[in-house]
Amino acid sequence: MGRAGRRLPAVAAALFYGVLAALVLLGVRDVLFLYEENRCSMTYMYEYPEYLKIKLPKKTARRYPVYELYLYGEGNYAEENKNLFLTGIPVLFLPGNAGSYKQVRSLGSIALRKAEDVDFKYHFNFFSVNFNEELVALYGGSLQRQTKFVHECIKVILKLYRDREFAPTSVAIVGHSMGGLVARALLTLKNFKPELINLLITQATPHLAPVMPLDKYLTDFYTAVNNHWILKAQDLRNLTTLSVAGGFRDYQVRSGLAFLPRLSQHDSALSVVSSAVPRAWASTDHLSIVWCKELILATIRAFFDLIDENTRQITEDPKKRMSVLNHHFVRHPAKIFEENPEPFTELTGAFTWITVKASKWIYSSYNDSDGKFFTFPLASHRKSYSHVYCENSMLDTSSWIYGCMNSNSSMCLEATDLSWKAELLPTTKVVILQLQDYPSLSHIVIQALPIVGNKYTLDCEFFKEDSRTVQLPVTHLFSFGLSSSKILLNSTGLLYNVQLQHFNQIYQAFKIYIESHCHSLKERKPNVYRLHIPWSHEDSITVAKVPSFTEISAKLHTAQPQNDNRVPELNIYSSSDCQYEVILKTSPVQILGQIIRFHAGTLPVYVVSNILLTYGGQLSTLISTGQCSDFSLELVRTAKPYKVEPLISIVVFLQRFHWFRVIWQSLSLPEVDAAVLSSQDAWFPLVSLILFLFGTGIAYWSGVFFSISLRLFSSLWLTLIRPTVFHKDVKLITPRRLCGVLSLALVSWTTCGAFAILIIYLQYLFKVIKLHVNVRVEQKMLNGDSDPSKETSRNSSIHTVKDQSSMDNTSKATQLLSNSTTIAEAVNSLKMHVTILNLFTWIVLLNLPSLIYWLKNLRYNVRLDPDPCRSTAIILVCILEILMNSSTSEVKSSKLLKIAAKVPLPLSVAMLAFGRMHLYKVPHFVTFSFLLHVLCCIV
Repeated sequence: MGRAGRRLPAVAAALFYGVLAALVLLGVRDVLFLYEENRCSMTYMYEYPEYLKIKLPKKTARRYPVYELYLYGEGNYAEENKNLFLTGIPVLFLPGNAGSYKQVRSLGSIALRKAEDVDFKYHFNFFSVNFNEELVALYGGSLQRQTKFVHECIKVILKLYRDREFAPTSVAIVGHSMGGLVARALLTLKNFKPELINLLITQATPHLAPVMPLDKYLTDFYTAVNNHWILKAQDLRNLTTLSVAGGFRDYQVRSGLAFLPRLSQHDSALSVVSSAVPRAWASTDHLSIVWCKELILATIRAFFDLIDENTRQITEDPKKRMSVLNHHFVRHPAKIFEENPEPFTELTGAFTWITVKASKWIYSSYNDSDGKFFTFPLASHRKSYSHVYCENSMLDTSSWIYGCMNSNSSMCLEATDLSWKAELLPTTKVVILQLQDYPSLSHIVIQALPIVGNKYTLDCEFFKEDSRTVQLPVTHLFSFGLSSSKILLNSTGLLYNVQLQHFNQIYQAFKIYIESHCHSLKERKPNVYRLHIPWSHEDSITVAKVPSFTEISAKLHTAQPQNDNRVPELNIYSSSDCQYEVILKTSPVQILGQIIRFHAGTLPVYVVSNILLTYGGQLSTLISTGQCSDFSLELVRTAKPYKVEPLISIVVFLQRFHWFRVIWQSLSLPEVDAAVLSSQDAWFPLVSLILFLFGTGIAYWSGVFFSISLRLFSSLWLTLIRPTVFHKDVKLITPRRLCGVLSLALVSWTTCGAFAILIIYLQYLFKVIKLHVNVRVEQKMLNGDSDPSKETSRNSSIHTVKDQSSMDNTSKATQLLSNSTTIAEAVNSLKMHVTILNLFTWIVLLNLPSLIYWLKNLRYNVRLDPDPCRSTAIILVCILEILMNSSTSEVKSSKLLKIAAKVPLPLSVAMLAFGRMHLYKVPHFVTFSFLLHVLCCIV
């Protein structure tokens, strides 16, 4: 019963941490797999794509031997461009992390087809940079080099057009992923002229912060770019920037990171999510955003609408550029873009004029050869209704709704075109007009064109806004989907707005169920449900058959800004004789997904913090009991969130006060990461506690996995290799080990620091496995000593001396005691080494990206320069060479052990305070703790 009683807490801990690990996996599953299906069409080339390499100046080619510049072409167009006599509009494509220069083909091919449609009156020349598929999202050391190379490319491109009749003076840039950040960084170069770029379109670019801040060069690059765009916002007004995010399908770069900073001085920047882009309405993953046909078509249409007929280049007017981008990426009126549409239109033609006085009206046309004008007098409706809503199922680009001014007759010969107020939806185009905004209008005129072979419907209704607006409070976060909010809409109209009260934070996630029932079984056009987020362009649209049961996920990419009181809405474009039941429930799985989506990059900090607390606890038990506790048991005892979280929360609270910020800055301390995340609306209540618990669960099961792996490796060792007698190393530092340290330090200095770290890690792993094997062998031998017959059998040989069996009992007991003490000391050392190796594993993982980058570019340069972990690697090599040969017996007698046991707690606090947005700082805290351990072995 005693042994069973001791096992109960261990089983309970395993179950608790198993639940935590399962919650993490549920969140990861939601991010990686539970999203909408891919609704993008593939872009195809009609002719074989060709990439013409542009010869660079010798100085540029020598300075950047790895990078290249290409011109895209197809068929005859590619042949004509081989002499580089270019007359088009230059566009430069910049690939992102591990991206290929060939990704430009979707843009180039669609632009070529569009140019053919206009008989090459205008056309674009698409250039693309080959960055050698560098992993710049993982290693920031080459970002500045890429930026300078792009500057040289722009100068080379513009020289190709020199002495042309319509020579360009600037280049438009399309940047995918990190390529968009490199394009923004051009403005930070000292000798760069801002007028060289007038249009920048970025695709799934993390503008706000790096996805994983793995090295100092990456975070410093971001800081320099964003600070420049904030401080020099006034100078960037002539640059028009569009950022397109991929939505929830893009789990590599969450859309909140792709939103450009909102600056009052910089009104020429626009950020949208692809699910809100008209005529696309689809979320894209990180790669499909460069070939999604619907998005590429929107981009190319915008390019052609941006052309100035006088210069035959992209217009220099910033207002027109923003108008075009809003037309194609925000609100499309189902009309071809016009910069200055005519204020009045003559309504002519052999059309029949029909007056409609009803408040609701529907007209269906099929094979109607006669056109009609339907006029709606407004005088009789202004007192009873506040709005008029009209929809047209014919998705052409012709005008169809007009406003007639002060007309007393049944006809209106001159009217203002209200079609520009329309909005295109997947199945219809709609207009919503507030009557008080048009006091001068006397009539609304709907034009029904004569159409042969096609059927379409026109609907109009007048309504009061209050009658079509319903408030639906969202369920509480901790309702866990057990409760719900419901409304029932007995539809008598065509539009309902369901306001989702208190839905404004990124940690909220809901499932909305819409069930429609209709009174008759007649055929109806599909309904459209739109989740509208008023403070950012991140709407999502769902098309559903009628009747149907539809499920919609409601979650945010960006939180509601301060001083913004607008409420998210569910717009239901309904059928007039149907009933709609709307049910809203909290989705716990999607809440976990939001936590992982926004904060997965900080989980390594929490895991290492938990392991570091456990490491400190093991040192404490070494002081109090003389024994090193097991990792799992010590993690359960020591890794508590109340030890680290309160202090950080107090500091974040105090930083709201000016006097504390002055003291903090006088100490030259950086800002606490939690405060920065809170200012970006990316931090919410209890998130740090949840992440700490998640980190504890991951640390626990990683420790279990580590122990099982060591046992498997040691079993394999015992199977393949004959075990040797365990010998304890007397000296920590020997000439051989000193040579090994110098060799690895040289490797770190001349090649890559992460490579030296990996080598010393494998060496340490080998030592620990060997120690594990020796401990198992010695334990078996000790167990065998307790049975004389087994000992005699094991040691029997042809040279056995008979008087060995009559060994003195006192001498034997002394030997057994000595062996058991040695084995106990080896077990303690093994437990300590396992924890140290567990910590070191995370250091290796955090430095692995720079190692991968170095290996990928090894054929170009043996030395990684700059190297983010070179100095850390040299220090770690020296420390770990001593640690791997140390034992707990040397540490127990040290005067510094009490200090070494207390330091991991403040280090864990500092790690969580300053490492969440700077992952590269984590190895520094762990290294300092290792350094104290080494001093304990020496002093």
